[in-house]
Amino acid sequence: MKRNIKTIIAIFLLVGTLLSACKKEEYSFGELVAPKDVTLTTLITGATTAAPAGNGTGEVSITSTASNVITYKVDYGDGISEIVPSGNIKHKYTEPGTKDYTITVNAIGTGGLTSTTSKKVRVFVDFQIPVNILTALTGGSTKIWISDKATDGHFGVGAPDLFFPNYYSATPNQREPFAYDDEVTFEKDATNNIYMTVNNKGASFSIGAATSFYGFSGGDGSYAINTGGRKKLGFSNATSSSTASNSTRIQFAVPGNGIIVFGTGGVTYEIISVTSTTINLRNIGADGNAWYQKLTVKP
Repeated sequence: MKRNIKTIIAIFLLVGTLLSACKKEEYSFGELVAPKDVTLTTLITGATTAAPAGNGTGEVSITSTASNVITYKVDYGDGISEIVPSGNIKHKYTEPGTKDYTITVNAIGTGGLTSTTSKKVRVFVDFQIPVNILTALTGGSTKIWISDKATDGHFGVGAPDLFFPNYYSATPNQREPFAYDDEVTFEKDATNNIYMTVNNKGASFSIGAATSFYGFSGGDGSYAINTGGRKKLGFSNATSSSTASNSTRIQFAVPGNGIIVFGTGGVTYEIISVTSTTINLRNIGADGNAWYQKLTVKP
């Protein structure tokens, strides 16, 4: 009888142990608290009493603070926004002339709770797109471009401090077919603003380091990336260390995810060279390398 009792007790202890082991572990994010006391201050580079909109560089220093904050999402009011870990950032506006922009800062706390503040700034940008580049890209109205796949170096990558693809340079037609079917349209309006539309036929190539930037996961390959429709490009003088001997020294920023023919995670493209039938572009990718693509006019 005693042996039976011991056996029953052992069985209960074993069942109890198994139930304890199978119990689902619970997690807690703690108290969900929205950020408080959000502040936003701006300083326009070169602003004076006589020139309150700045010295023409278009650069604005932005400082935001808050309590209980994890990160910040900043909308600059020019079609560009980004998430930044610190509230101290600089942004360069590129629209020529004196324009008003509303900067909106979302301070993000635990559980995604946000608190928002905004401020209007008036910024002067002293820049005009060079006539030769304006004409070459758009033909004076609209022009469609495709990958210059028959040319050496139409797809390439190099060191970030150089201005040619010293790591890898594709030979003619070397890349995957889906990397060659995109069509890029540049068009200008009556005031010489340039807009771009990319038709990627439903998918674009992305390097592995940038797939998360486009909302995907995985290595180098084809992804159903949304190119974002018609976008107004922001032109400015190049911010790289290039010279007139290896670049036009003109760059443009692409709103949204910045993709053109293939994705690197970069949104700013320096025009290395341009003619009426060819473009050579360079951008710094998510991996820190310089990526190159060559385009030619669609026949």
